[in-house]
Amino acid sequence: MRGTLYIVAAPSGAGKSSIVNACLARDAKIALSISFTSRPPRPGERHAEHYHFIAKEQFQAMIDAGEFFEHALVHGDWKGTARQSVEPQLGAGMDVLLEIDWQGARQVREQVPDAVSIFILPPSRAALEERMRKRGQDSEAVMAQRLAAAREEMSHYGEFDYVIVNEHFATAVDDMCAIFRASRLRKDAQVARHSRLITALLADGQ
Repeated sequence: MRGTLYIVAAPSGAGKSSIVNACLARDAKIALSISFTSRPPRPGERHAEHYHFIAKEQFQAMIDAGEFFEHALVHGDWKGTARQSVEPQLGAGMDVLLEIDWQGARQVREQVPDAVSIFILPPSRAALEERMRKRGQDSEAVMAQRLAAAREEMSHYGEFDYVIVNEHFATAVDDMCAIFRASRLRKDAQVARHSRLITALLADGQ
């Protein structure tokens, strides 16, 4: 049975990666797809663990070769998901989770209409700004740019199947794990998983 593709998007500072990592630690049936990016690593980020960090020229060459499942220009740098990181795992029955922005999410939904999409919102704009500032990595000009980008990102929440408000981290993690569990209980998935049982239950004379 083919795996389910999950899309998770959020503005920078909403806690997306922390929630996703906590859910992945609970659920061994989901694999995280590692995206490619043309931006340099931030402090603490490692190649092939947080992103595949490549030069813009290499990224463009991969675009030209049609190697991306989705890609978008975000904050002046390219981000994208390579097809080889997604399709083989889905075909093997593994669920795959994509951490992407709304532009990439739109591209994925066009190709995979049954993908399950989740958007994470902060509890307030003040909380979002506070979380961004705690990183201590950006100048005031860059901070203003990121806050403006966050507002634009959040305006697309309505395009997603589910919305989680990350006010209390533990609750947000529970909510996302509940979405994964509920998705596996959908009729089509259960019919594929339990076809023999259903056939036996409905057979005449049994």
